[in-house]
Amino acid sequence: MTILPAIDLKDGKAVRLSKGLMESAKIYSDEPWMVAKAFEKMGSQWVHLVDLNGAFAGEPKNLEQIEKIRKNCNLKLELGGGIRDEETIRKYVELGIDRVILGSVALKNPTFVKQMCKSYRVVVGIDAIDGFVAVEGWAEKSTMKATDLAYEFANAGVEAIICTDVGRDGMLSGVNIDFTLSIAEASGIDTIASGGLKDIEDIKALLATKKVSGVIVGKAFYEGTLNLEEAFKMIACN
Repeated sequence: MTILPAIDLKDGKAVRLSKGLMESAKIYSDEPWMVAKAFEKMGSQWVHLVDLNGAFAGEPKNLEQIEKIRKNCNLKLELGGGIRDEETIRKYVELGIDRVILGSVALKNPTFVKQMCKSYRVVVGIDAIDGFVAVEGWAEKSTMKATDLAYEFANAGVEAIICTDVGRDGMLSGVNIDFTLSIAEASGIDTIASGGLKDIEDIKALLATKKVSGVIVGKAFYEGTLNLEEAFKMIACN
């Protein structure tokens, strides 16, 4: 299982939200690239990046900071938030992003996502509120069940699915393991848990399932409820 520490970008700063609400943003760093560098020193292989402004605007909004992160670390980077077309995907790949996360567009145009999988490394982001897919920066709840959307991408060439329980995101209330497993079962694709991770016990519980391929770590690191170096060492031993 892979731990992917997260850097959410809003107005050029590293922040965390509660339940996806932009007005809840808490700033943790004015220099996000330094946070990425710290993750690298702790033993991370990946960083999970989200352009929060981009998620609402539908186009890149934190390019300067993304470029700084790419130039200042040797980590693999995955990036989501406002990626709606191939031009944007190509721009990010040329910038050095290792794989892109397609969220809202995965619901609205799954055919496009499947086409992009033929040329790029694509992760599908499925964010859910009460089991239904949330889109447009989590501002809207659709009528599509998250598990139905996951099934849509079985055998489509998607590298992984990141599934987020929006109600738990940023709340340190524990990962929704049942939801994560339902997405993994529906898709048959490597599934990364996101939303609510609190501490090392959550990581142990995810490991015990033997069916979850990764987990996003956000507020648990920033608020100090998870020792990230300890978590990386534990993963390395499993």
